Amino acid sequence: MDKVRILPASSKLIGDILCPPDKSFSHRAAMIGALSSGETLIHNFSFCQDTWSTLHCLELFGVTIQAYPNQGVVKVTSSGKDGLSEPSDILDVGNSGTTLRLIAGISAGIQGLSVLTGDQSIRQRPMKRIIDPLRKTGIVIGGRDGDRYAPLYIIGKNPLRAFHHTLEIPSAQVKSCLLFAALWGDAPSFIKEPIPSRNHTENMLQAVGGDIRKQNEIIQVYPGKDLIARPFHLPGDASSAAFLIAAALLISKSHLIIRNIGLNPTRIGMVHCLQRMGAKINLFDVSEEWGEQQGHMVIEHSILNSFEINQDQIPALIDEIPILSVLATQAHGRSIIRGAGELRVKESDRLHAISENLNRLGAEVRETDDGLVISGPIRLKGGKVKSYHDHRVAMSMVIAGLIADAPVEIDDIECISISYPNFFNDLQKIGYRDFEIESNTV
Repeated sequence: MDKVRILPASSKLIGDILCPPDKSFSHRAAMIGALSSGETLIHNFSFCQDTWSTLHCLELFGVTIQAYPNQGVVKVTSSGKDGLSEPSDILDVGNSGTTLRLIAGISAGIQGLSVLTGDQSIRQRPMKRIIDPLRKTGIVIGGRDGDRYAPLYIIGKNPLRAFHHTLEIPSAQVKSCLLFAALWGDAPSFIKEPIPSRNHTENMLQAVGGDIRKQNEIIQVYPGKDLIARPFHLPGDASSAAFLIAAALLISKSHLIIRNIGLNPTRIGMVHCLQRMGAKINLFDVSEEWGEQQGHMVIEHSILNSFEINQDQIPALIDEIPILSVLATQAHGRSIIRGAGELRVKESDRLHAISENLNRLGAEVRETDDGLVISGPIRLKGGKVKSYHDHRVAMSMVIAGLIADAPVEIDDIECISISYPNFFNDLQKIGYRDFEIESNTV
């Protein structure tokens, strides 16, 4: 497995760079293209391991996929949701929890048997949260170990029984799974969302003609309308850009412009948190298309104060907790993260992974049941840390290495390609080249 040795940054970071393509949008655009009649042209598609898994699964439903990675374009051709067919093989989602949970919702409306599985990490992720509500549609569904884990089996049908469901946890994956299943309903379905999560699926379904309405906490899905393919120009991924943002904030005299960044309010909780901390972050040229805002961002090195994050804020920044924790080690005061227990069932137990790694580097981090308490500012020392086979943990430790007093070595960095294959290239573009990748490939 490859490892990387990160040396302390020797100079400021300066650059004007495109934001990495958004993985969440890319999954959804491809799936909605499969559900729509016609040709869906997706621009600025995120080509990474997770989204390749989605494309391969859609092909097994009989959808035609044409991918042009050098152009950042995917073309999805489909006869619509009622033209999808029973998959000819097992649906292997690799390491992508988004693929597994959202494809399960699509499988519910396809007559026949679908079997979904993934890698070792995926087979340890909780699946009862989608199995129980999908049973309300009248399908046959189950999983390993009393319906707790994948592999999953689904015997879909069309139409599905309409349902009412209240989301017990704020999860865009569970919500999107149910939104897709509701498209095959025999009557309107209603999903109650007490704490809002990212709403890209709703926006994109409305853009292709889906009848999706929201009143207070209730999302209403009215089936029966044909979904008509349209092109999607996807914004950049705020979750991936978070690592570049953190680097610019932490390293003296840095000045960075990131262009084409998605600015959906349900996704940029980290930006708002950083601005409250005193970060010099400004947005400009903000525009909106099919309900999604995007624009450009200027970031300058900043002196940061501590922060507190509570459960209601978690959905808008849950993916950024690992890198926010690195920033907290350099912020003045005690930072507190609460209500983030969902991080224990991601690609790794992220609360434990980030706490263990930062403490190895000399930080003061205390792990709680559902969060972290981090004191700062603390000078980080060098040392060896683990990626825990988790892309966000690995990239967070890279950024920690930029500000450590001595080199930081991180194992198993191949996992970074799951979401951000060009991570090290982008660091080089903005002026950081003090790293050494050691390949153990025989």
